[in-house]
Amino acid sequence: MLLLTMVCYLFFYTGRHNFGWAAHGIAAEFNVPFATIGWISFAMLVGYAIGQFVNGNLADRFSARFMIPAGAYLSVAANLAVSFATSLEMVMICWALNGFFQSMAWAPGGKIISNWWGANEKGMAFGFYTMAAGLSSVVTYLLSIVILKQELEWRMLFRLPILLLLVTSTLLLIFVKDRPSDLGYRELDHEIPPKGQQDWLTRYKAVLGNKNFMTVTLAFAFESMARYGFIFWVPVHYLGANWKENSHNIWVTFLLPVGMAAGAVSFGNLSDNFFRRDRIASIRFGMLASAAVALVIFVAPAENTALQGIVMLMAGFFVYGPQANFWTLCPEMLGNNHTGTGIGLMNMTGYLFAALGEPLLGKLIDLTGNTSYIFASISGICLLSALIISTINRKTYIIYR
Repeated sequence: MLLLTMVCYLFFYTGRHNFGWAAHGIAAEFNVPFATIGWISFAMLVGYAIGQFVNGNLADRFSARFMIPAGAYLSVAANLAVSFATSLEMVMICWALNGFFQSMAWAPGGKIISNWWGANEKGMAFGFYTMAAGLSSVVTYLLSIVILKQELEWRMLFRLPILLLLVTSTLLLIFVKDRPSDLGYRELDHEIPPKGQQDWLTRYKAVLGNKNFMTVTLAFAFESMARYGFIFWVPVHYLGANWKENSHNIWVTFLLPVGMAAGAVSFGNLSDNFFRRDRIASIRFGMLASAAVALVIFVAPAENTALQGIVMLMAGFFVYGPQANFWTLCPEMLGNNHTGTGIGLMNMTGYLFAALGEPLLGKLIDLTGNTSYIFASISGICLLSALIISTINRKTYIIYR
């Protein structure tokens, strides 16, 4: 079940992280500044955040096996609509809807994994699941680079990569089961669902009433803002107006999602073993390292391709790796029966903050004329995340071991 869920999510970002690669083409065709492009990204992230608020709760009530493919099919349709858009307004509306559709996968996938894996192995399992998301960025970046190298128009970025999502989501629909009991196995003792169904309001109250979890959620919000600052603006930073004259720069960007994938699986195991399941210490370490790496990118000479490649790899590793620990905290702090709601609320908050950051960073580029300043801003954002997570007392935050 873990592998099937991973394979499906491996291609989910082909319908979301492709937008940054189309930013230059959209801005040029519709003759708009990058601040406007940032607002379109903002619309998608808000749609995703709203969807997380709704779909995370629904994942604790309905079958994740059906929710994930439904979101995938609708996302494919939204991407195709963007590719045929004739106005900027149409691009924004379709991209905002796409954000909601994309949100129908992550929390339900986390619910499946939480149902199938015990407490002692959740860190590893969520690490691999988060790694699949990181590798999804790798796949999307690679496909986008290939499309740009072929000098195809930006619209093809919304047509070709998503075909893989269509296939893998169908495989999940056919083969995945929500719980061990669906295949005749005994449920894990500590994961047995309660008798009767809790209503949606009770689930929200249980999550929102957990002060430690809400503090963790705030730390996650700044981590997400930093992560999307990298994901969206790194292609813009390295492509520039004359990227064809320095086409090797495009491969530097590819190392960012590679580092993200490596960080996700590494932090899952680091927190279980090296940090002895101290997710807080693991997250703090990752965010402090991210702040330092972002500063190095800010001051490092752009023409030094080798150095830029190394720091891109490290940036992805440290800014994304802690997410594996954030997701593991959901069942540990809330219990399995509220995992979907917790993941949804956490991800909603994260994407709201990420959405806020997109137009602000776009405006920063317009004002300074220099994309390097976004990395100085990202460094400060990472420090805020580390500071907030440090206020949690490890002795009291874990309820469900």
